Amino acid sequence: MDGDQLRGLQAAVVAYVMWGLLTLYWKQLSDFDALELIGWRVTSASVLMAVIVSATGRWAPVVDALRTRAVVSRICLASLLLAVNWTTYVWAVVNDRVIETALGYFLAPLGTMALGVFVLGERLTPLRKTSTVFALTAVVVLTASYGRVPWVALLLAGAWSWYGLTKRRVPLDPVASLSSELFVLVIPAIALVISGFVRTGGIPNQASSADWPLLVGTGAITAAPLLLFAFAAKRVPFTILGPANYIIPIINFLLGWLVFDEQLPASRVIGFVLVWIALMLVTLDMARQRLPRIDEAMVPVR
Repeated sequence: MDGDQLRGLQAAVVAYVMWGLLTLYWKQLSDFDALELIGWRVTSASVLMAVIVSATGRWAPVVDALRTRAVVSRICLASLLLAVNWTTYVWAVVNDRVIETALGYFLAPLGTMALGVFVLGERLTPLRKTSTVFALTAVVVLTASYGRVPWVALLLAGAWSWYGLTKRRVPLDPVASLSSELFVLVIPAIALVISGFVRTGGIPNQASSADWPLLVGTGAITAAPLLLFAFAAKRVPFTILGPANYIIPIINFLLGWLVFDEQLPASRVIGFVLVWIALMLVTLDMARQRLPRIDEAMVPVR
């Protein structure tokens, strides 16, 4: 790799590690309502992204996109899926289901593959057919292990995969695209923030002096890894960025298991091993075909 590519890879690794460690950040706010936390995140991130868009002179594509009916409908769908993904993730973290979030982001590339088949009419190669069998078996094993369908993991994987498909059809760079999605969500987000001031159990009536910097900082933790990834995506091949994306759920898996002492019985380990085998087969198939798809290399904008 040349110097520019190496700097891009370093930026990608930092972004992935930051996304993985966001679990620790949200854990510090686990006493608060998850939906209200998303209101604070969207509001503070919208303010920050408005500043960034102004500083980089990118208002024109954002405004044009929000004025174009076909594009704005896709942005609205992406915004809805992003809200579902963020809310599910934060809810899971504050309710001690970190390992299940890791499972969701391990399953996300397989969900993307399923959308490719059923929505885009793509064909499954033999390796990908085998990976599908492993993935479905893993869901059955994990359902038996949890005593319920792992809905958090499936919702995270499904929302993220569909979000990736929708993003492919939005003609904006990552910064302008996220900004547009946040601006669509900002009105209901502000309403959530305001509601907290009038409710007895709202965040403003419960937050300590140490909590306020964390609440305001939710915008920065949203924008910083995204900007790093945008820098990396222009310099590093997606054949490298895609597999490196697994840094994120690996960190979550280790945090849930080793730091937060979540249960990991043998049956659950077997389910994860089956998912990992499925991912290895997909990654091998991508490497053999040398046809990486951008939506398979996208990372959760968490």
